[in-house]
Amino acid sequence: MTTWTLRSASPAKTRCDAVVVGVLSGGSRPTLAPGGDDVAAAYGRRLAPLLATLGVTGKPGEVVKVPTSKTISSPVLVLVGLGSEVTATGVRRAAGAAARAVSNAASVALALPADSAPLVRAVAEGYALGGYTFTTYKKSSAAAKVPGEVVVLSPAARKKDVVAAFETGQVLAAAVSLTRDWVNTPPNDLRPPSFAEAVVTAVKARPRGSAKVKVEVLDETRLAELGCGGILSVGQGSDAPPRLVELRYEPKGATQHLALVGKGITFDTGGLSIKPAANMHEMKSDMAGAAAVVAATLAIADLGLPIRVTAYASMAENMVGAAATRPGDVVTMYGGTTVEILNTDAEGRMVLGDALVRATEQEPDVILDVATLTGHMVVALGDRVGGVLGDPGVVDAVLAAADAAGEDHWPMPIPEAMEERIRSSKIADLAQHDWIRWGGGLYAAAFLREFTAGLPWAHLDIAGPSYNSGGPHGHVTSGGTGVAVTTLVEFARTLSTTS
Repeated sequence: MTTWTLRSASPAKTRCDAVVVGVLSGGSRPTLAPGGDDVAAAYGRRLAPLLATLGVTGKPGEVVKVPTSKTISSPVLVLVGLGSEVTATGVRRAAGAAARAVSNAASVALALPADSAPLVRAVAEGYALGGYTFTTYKKSSAAAKVPGEVVVLSPAARKKDVVAAFETGQVLAAAVSLTRDWVNTPPNDLRPPSFAEAVVTAVKARPRGSAKVKVEVLDETRLAELGCGGILSVGQGSDAPPRLVELRYEPKGATQHLALVGKGITFDTGGLSIKPAANMHEMKSDMAGAAAVVAATLAIADLGLPIRVTAYASMAENMVGAAATRPGDVVTMYGGTTVEILNTDAEGRMVLGDALVRATEQEPDVILDVATLTGHMVVALGDRVGGVLGDPGVVDAVLAAADAAGEDHWPMPIPEAMEERIRSSKIADLAQHDWIRWGGGLYAAAFLREFTAGLPWAHLDIAGPSYNSGGPHGHVTSGGTGVAVTTLVEFARTLSTTS
C-alpha cells in the first residue's frame, strides 16, 4: 500500500530513494523544468555537461537515471522528458514514465512542475497510473514493488485548491485502475452475471460515509418482461445470460442530470457473423465502455460533485450457439422500434439502444454513451484517439473535457446520408447494418441517435484507445487503458457548474 504526501520541501534536500525532475527540450540545450530548480542549483555548472554526456534531450517519454554521489540528499536522480513546454498532459505522461523507471524504490519524491492545481493533479494521476500493474493471475505478484511512499513536491502545497487537486488525482487514478482491472480480467472470469456482481461489489466496497450510489441489476427475466430485445438478442447465443446494471447518484441540490450509457460485451466472437481468429482474445475488452461509465459514476460520487448521474451498463456475451441471433432476424427493441439484423458482429449498437431508451425516460439534461463500437473509427483515427459524434454543442463540451483530462478525442460527423442508410430495411423500422464499407462508424452513431428521443447526446467511440496491444507509453500501460473515465468525470464537473 502506497502512502501519498503533498509537501513544499526542496527536492535537493528531500531524503527518498529517488527524486524525479522534469527536463525541457526548448532552447539551445535541455534544462531542468520548474520544480527542479534546487537540484539544478546543487549541480551548478556541472549540470549542463552532465546532461550532454548522458545524451539527455528532454523529449517526451525519455527517462534517464543518474547516481547523485551525494550531490543531493537522494541517491538517485530521475530525469524525465517534458518536451518543449510545460503542460498538464506532458507532466501526466512524464510522471507515468517515471513510475515504471523507479518501480523498485521504497520511496520516491516527484519534483515535476507542480505550482498549480492542474499540474499537481497531473503529477499524482500520472504517477499512479504509470505504475499500474495487473498481477491477479501471476504466481509472483509484482505489486510488492510499488513504492511505500510517494511525495509530491509543490511550492503551492498549502493552497486549498492544490490540496483538492492532489486528492482528485488519486480518486481519478483509482477509477481508471478499476476500469483497467475489469478490462484485463480474462473473459472466462468476467461474463455478464459476474461482471454485474463485480459492479455491485465495487459499489458496496466504498468507504463508510461515502456519497450514496444506488445499484440495480436487471437479469434476463426482468429484461424479457421489459421488452429489452436488443440486449437479449445479443446474449441469447451464450449460456451466461445478459444483464443491465443501473446506477443512480442523486446528491441533494443537484440542478443538472447526466446520463451515462456503456457497452459491456464481455466477449465478442462476432456471433454467427464470426470474427477472424487472430486477435480475438482482445475481444475481452469489448466491455470497456460499460466499465468506464461505472467507474466514472463512482468517481463522481467520491468527489462529491453536485450533479445527478444515472448510469446504464449493458452486459452480454456475443457467442456462437444454437440459439444465437441469425442475420435476417427482426428484433423489437425496448420502446418498440423494430430492427433487422444483418451482421451479428455489429452487436454493440443493439445493447446500447435498449439502454439509451431507458436513459431517456429519466429526461436527463445530457446523455453520453461510451463504446468500443466500430473498427471503422480505428481506421479513421488510429488506436490512440477516440471519436466523438452527436449534437454539436455536446460534442464540443466533451472535447473540452477531454482536453482538460489529457485524453485524445476527435470530432466526427453524422452526415444526412446516414439517415437513408439506417432506414434501408424493407421489413423493419431500422437496418442494424448495411455492409457498405464507407462510413461505418458514422452509420453506427446515426443508428444510436434513433434511441435518444432528441435529447442532447454524444457518442464516444473508444474502439481504438480502449486497449493497448503494444508497450506502455506515458501513463498508459499495456492492456486495458481506462480511457474515457477522466473525460466523463471532467464533463460532469463542468456540467455541474452550469445553472
